[in-house]
Amino acid sequence: MEIKCIHNIDLQVTNQENIVLPTQVNVDLNDNITAPFDVEWDAIDVKQLAENGTVEVKGTIKHTDYPKPFIEKRADPYLYKHTDGYYYFTGSYPLYDRIVLRRAKTIDGLRDAEEKVIWWKHESGIMSEHIWAPEIHYIDGKWYFHFAAGDKDDVWAIRPYVLECDAENPLEGEWVEKGQVNTEFQSFSLDATTFEHNGKRYLVWAQKVDNDTISNLFIAEMENPWTIKKQIFLSTPEYDWETIGFDVNEGPAMIKNDQHIFIAFSASATDENYAVGLLYADVDGDLLDPNAWTKVKEPVMVSDDTTVEYGPGHNSFSVDENGYELIIYHARPYKGFSTENPLYDHNRHARIQRLFWTNDGFPYFGEPGYTLDFSAHKAKATITLK
Repeated sequence: MEIKCIHNIDLQVTNQENIVLPTQVNVDLNDNITAPFDVEWDAIDVKQLAENGTVEVKGTIKHTDYPKPFIEKRADPYLYKHTDGYYYFTGSYPLYDRIVLRRAKTIDGLRDAEEKVIWWKHESGIMSEHIWAPEIHYIDGKWYFHFAAGDKDDVWAIRPYVLECDAENPLEGEWVEKGQVNTEFQSFSLDATTFEHNGKRYLVWAQKVDNDTISNLFIAEMENPWTIKKQIFLSTPEYDWETIGFDVNEGPAMIKNDQHIFIAFSASATDENYAVGLLYADVDGDLLDPNAWTKVKEPVMVSDDTTVEYGPGHNSFSVDENGYELIIYHARPYKGFSTENPLYDHNRHARIQRLFWTNDGFPYFGEPGYTLDFSAHKAKATITLK
């Protein structure tokens, strides 16, 4: 990602007292991205302003490049910022036998925060194998975990399940099993995510219909956090980049602006061919109408040899302490995988980077593991005394 231009600030003042410079400046990145960044200004030379009628002030651009990786061996990472001021982080535990949760006041604090097991798999029957892709949500005053799980007698009988907790602190409360989400097809289903839009709550998930090997995306309105209404087909693998190794659409995650609602998803096998795709619909459209959705023809995030991050995917979205949007995803530090089945190579590490927006209103994910070095770039403000 390239830093092309920092927009200069021109400020006219009537006196040299109490001059307030903006806390943000716009920066052009690549050809179609202009993004705000926080800036820390040098001291204003008030004497020079009084003598010359003008003064130039430089500022340092503030940007966080998060540690790479952010948290090791946490595939399917999910980061949530709650109104209590805490960040909550979860992801698939390598043994696939538990749901874990950590929280901290800052994103950086999550790295060393104590991780607590809030639920263990069953010894047999449903929810006894392959505890995958947990997501924590706060809905109508209660906490919920959506996750996928298999059955010891049929480890690939993966289905979506829900836990509920009414405690203020989800790390300390009791979690109650609400059971399986009632998808219409009793078949391989996983990666459920839920969101509210225009007064309605929706669930989006991946599912193989009956004995088909193709993983499709479905959407449904919800009656409550563990019950859906009629499920609607949303997306199927159709492009070459969605069908490498396996025909897969999975790992949906929602983000929106004032024009569109977007569903990011992951495609292909879970090696270096894993990639992120994007669906979008009009923000006021009927989300339950498959024709309301458009799929971007090319992936929006792929493996990168330069940053040595491979198979980026199964992302979530959140915001940092300043309100800037983030993408949280996993990727391996090498091509291929170290076990016979890539699902049991646990070096899919959780990673975080800032998400940008193109000038025409689409999310721009950037290269996985990109960095922005502002050390050679300064903001500039010209203050003129009228």
